[in-house]
Amino acid sequence: MKLEQTNRIIIKIGSALLFNETSGSLNKEWLNSLAEDVKYLRENDKEVIIVSSGAIAMGAKDLDLDMKNMKMDMNQAVSAVGQIHLMGSFKSAFEKNEIKISQILLTLDDTEQRRRSINARRTIDTLLKLGIVPVVNENDTIATSEIRYGDNDRLASRVAQITSADCLILLSNINGLYSADPSTDEDVKLINKVSEIDKDIEKMIGQSISDYGKGGMKTKIQAAKTAMLSGCHLAITNGSIMRPVKSLFEGRPCTWFEPTKTPLAARKQWIAGTMKPVGKIIIDDGAVDALKKGSSLLPAGVKSVEGNFERGDVIEVLSSDQNKIGIGLAGYAAEESIKIMGHKSDEIANILSYSYREEMIHKDDLVLI
Repeated sequence: MKLEQTNRIIIKIGSALLFNETSGSLNKEWLNSLAEDVKYLRENDKEVIIVSSGAIAMGAKDLDLDMKNMKMDMNQAVSAVGQIHLMGSFKSAFEKNEIKISQILLTLDDTEQRRRSINARRTIDTLLKLGIVPVVNENDTIATSEIRYGDNDRLASRVAQITSADCLILLSNINGLYSADPSTDEDVKLINKVSEIDKDIEKMIGQSISDYGKGGMKTKIQAAKTAMLSGCHLAITNGSIMRPVKSLFEGRPCTWFEPTKTPLAARKQWIAGTMKPVGKIIIDDGAVDALKKGSSLLPAGVKSVEGNFERGDVIEVLSSDQNKIGIGLAGYAAEESIKIMGHKSDEIANILSYSYREEMIHKDDLVLI
C-alpha cells in the first residue's frame, strides 16, 4: 500500500519496542523517532491514531516488580502507576515535534457496545479535527480477561473498525508473516501480501511471545481478520529500526493484509446487515431528494418520528407516502428527535440546551435502499 492511498492511519506499538528487555528501561530514542514519523505523516495530510502497549511494563519497572510473577489484581494496580509515566514519555517525545497528544483508555467492551463505540468514534474524530493525535491504550485497571495476551492487537483492529481507518500498522519485533516459524526453519519465506485468511495462512501462525509483549502472531492474524472485514489495510512489520513507519511506506519488507472493500462500504454493510431497526423517521420530499444526492439527513426535513429509540440505534427512513428510503444510525434519541424535527440545525442547541451534531443521521451512517 502506498502512502498516498491512505487517509487515516493507526499505528500500534508493542511493548517490546518501547522497552529494552535487558534493562527494562524505556527506549527514548526510538520513541523520539516514532514522533518524527507521525510528524512526517501529518505533513502528508494524514490523520494519525496511536494504540500503545506498555503501561504494565512501565509500572513494573517503576515499582521494581517482576512482570512474570504478577497476578491480575497486581497487573491492574501496576498499570495505573505505569500509565502516568507512559503518557509523560509520549508527551515529551511528541512535544519536540510540535505535536499535541491526548489519552484515551478503552476496553474491548467500549468498542463492541454500539452506543459506547459511537461516543468513542466521535471523540476521536473531534480530536483529529483539532489536530491532536489520540493515544489509545487498554484500560487495564478495569479489564478482566482482556488484560491477557495480545489485547492491544485486537483493540487496535477494533479502533480501526469504529473510526473507519483505512490503514493499520502493527509495529512489532518481527518482519511479518512467514511461511513457517523462522526460529526453527531456515527455508522460510516472508509472505508479502494476504488477500484472504484461509487454512493455509492459519497454519503459518507461530506462538512466540516476548516477555514484555503479550501478543504473538495469532493475535495479529485475529486483528487482521477484523481489519479486513472493516475495509482496512493492515501491515505487520518490524518496528525495531529508527523511523519504522516512514521505512514501511518506502518499501521495507512486511506483510500487507488487503481488504476487498473500502472502510465506508464495510461500515454501511454492517449497518444494513447486522442490526434490526427499532424506530422510524418520516421525511419530506425535499429531504428525500437531498439523501439521494448524497447528503446527510437534517432535522429540518423530518416530519414525524415513530418508536422509542436511543442515540446510535438503527432506524428506518421513510418518505411521506411510507416508502422505505433507507436505514441508518440515529444521531439523536426519539425524544430528542421529536423536539428538533422541522427545525434548522443551528437551532438544536437552543431547543435541547446541547447539541451532539448537525445531522439526524450522518451520510456515513445511512444506507439507501
